[in-house]
Amino acid sequence: MNSNLQRKWHDVIQNSDEWFNLRLKKATSSNFDKICANMGKAFGNPAKEYAEKKALEIVTGQHDEIGYRNKFMERGSELEPLAIERYELETFNSVTNGGFTEYGNYGDSTDGMVGDRGCIEVKSVIPNTQWKNIKRGGSDPSYKWQYQGHLFVSDKDWCDYISYCPEFPPKKQIHIYTIERDMIMQEQLEERLEKFWNLVLENVKIIEE
Repeated sequence: MNSNLQRKWHDVIQNSDEWFNLRLKKATSSNFDKICANMGKAFGNPAKEYAEKKALEIVTGQHDEIGYRNKFMERGSELEPLAIERYELETFNSVTNGGFTEYGNYGDSTDGMVGDRGCIEVKSVIPNTQWKNIKRGGSDPSYKWQYQGHLFVSDKDWCDYISYCPEFPPKKQIHIYTIERDMIMQEQLEERLEKFWNLVLENVKIIEE
């Protein structure tokens, strides 16, 4: 990664038109799990398809994200404020807007900032998932690259994973687990993102030929 790149934070609301426009032509941390699957090996189909989407955004200046919602996204939007309120009560931390951070060809939107060095990621989950998270005493490993992506792109030291399920008994409705910056994973992520963006540019070249 170019050490001369500057991070730029935007005070925008998630899912607003401005937020969607900032994501245009950028690989975002919510998709880093696709990019980093099979780390050290060839990119899988999900990463290849995502590279094609980014290439089309670069060529056309348009994207197909706006307007797409499913029932899980709707649930997350409805419950996220409640989860954050509960988190603040449990931890005595104050959460501010996550906004959107630009860093070169990459972007990141945390669910909230905690001071200068922390952030949060909220997952509003169904009871079965909540119970799994509680039993493992941690977070869903399928999101590990998204968490490290928050720390890499937004330059934070830690991310509190918040698993929230209002259907659970009150004492277990919220499960909090802190993910800290893992330098080995950070190096792997940086290298993988560079390779991914080269793939994006290869697709751009093919589309424009």
